[in-house]
Amino acid sequence: MNKIQFLKKYFLLTLVSIAGFFAAVLVNLFFPQAASVEIKSYAVSNSVSLTGDQAYRLVLAGLIFLYGAIGVYSFFRGELRERYLSRVPFRLAMGLALALWDILGTKLLLLPQPFFPGPTKIIESFLMEGDYIFQNTLYSLRLFTVGFVSGVVFGVGTGILIGWFPKVYYWVYPVLKITGVIPAVAWMPFALTLFPNPFSAAAFLIVICAWFPVAFLTAQGIASTPKVHFEVARTLGAKTPYLVFHVAIPHAMPQIFTGISTANGFAFTTLVMSEMMGQPGGLGYYINASKVWSAYYKVFAAIIVMAVLFSSIMKGIGFIQNRVLRWQRGLVK
Repeated sequence: MNKIQFLKKYFLLTLVSIAGFFAAVLVNLFFPQAASVEIKSYAVSNSVSLTGDQAYRLVLAGLIFLYGAIGVYSFFRGELRERYLSRVPFRLAMGLALALWDILGTKLLLLPQPFFPGPTKIIESFLMEGDYIFQNTLYSLRLFTVGFVSGVVFGVGTGILIGWFPKVYYWVYPVLKITGVIPAVAWMPFALTLFPNPFSAAAFLIVICAWFPVAFLTAQGIASTPKVHFEVARTLGAKTPYLVFHVAIPHAMPQIFTGISTANGFAFTTLVMSEMMGQPGGLGYYINASKVWSAYYKVFAAIIVMAVLFSSIMKGIGFIQNRVLRWQRGLVK
């Protein structure tokens, strides 16, 4: 295949990649609104107001532009180009799913209401109270950051001590195995009693749930370091601090990042549950408050924000992992 043919094929697949979102725009524009719904306009600025449909089409246009731009950027980079092409069917299916959802949830109202609103109604949540959603998102981020970072630091430190010192392993490892399997939310009554405010109590729960997988896998990584590595380092005159920080910890890094990725999922779950059970803010609190009023379109809006946040955090962890473990490229699948 020559360059001209490849360029045509790539351009065609890029169009296919965003065709589903074009279909979603056309459905929203031209599919008849069979079910009667109240159309409201929301002020975005002093001179601009949007309806839910208009905002939804803007979101679709943004996705079309984003994936189109990524396609152009990826064309000049071989590894990114292959990854972009491999996800063409998924992006097409995602756009078509949005179009079908719009038909069933907005145009015809065939989905059970108000439990499964259409995408237009969900977008209206951001038009109605975008500032309030943003404030709750910031609260969740602050709580998650405090708890998760503390849990990771505490977990790595505990894992190094368990994996390196036999006496620490003897006393602490059984405690880790017993307490680690207990769901963090089970400690909620004690946390609310021991800590002065709900924020610190929730942060403690996130620390607990992040601590276990990080400490457990760090200890395994330290303990599984081949003895020959230590013997070679000692032959060259290495002391204990060097053996720990330059031999054992680098060897345990893959397990440490596995523990961090696992802890991220546990911590996010604990974050939402703790916010539903007594926090004055956060996305979990927002979901709980919206559910009381049967405003399920707001619940879906918060879930979408959560999905974006969780994916972004996982992407950030993956980026750091790829940088730290760049020596693994070409060695592992």
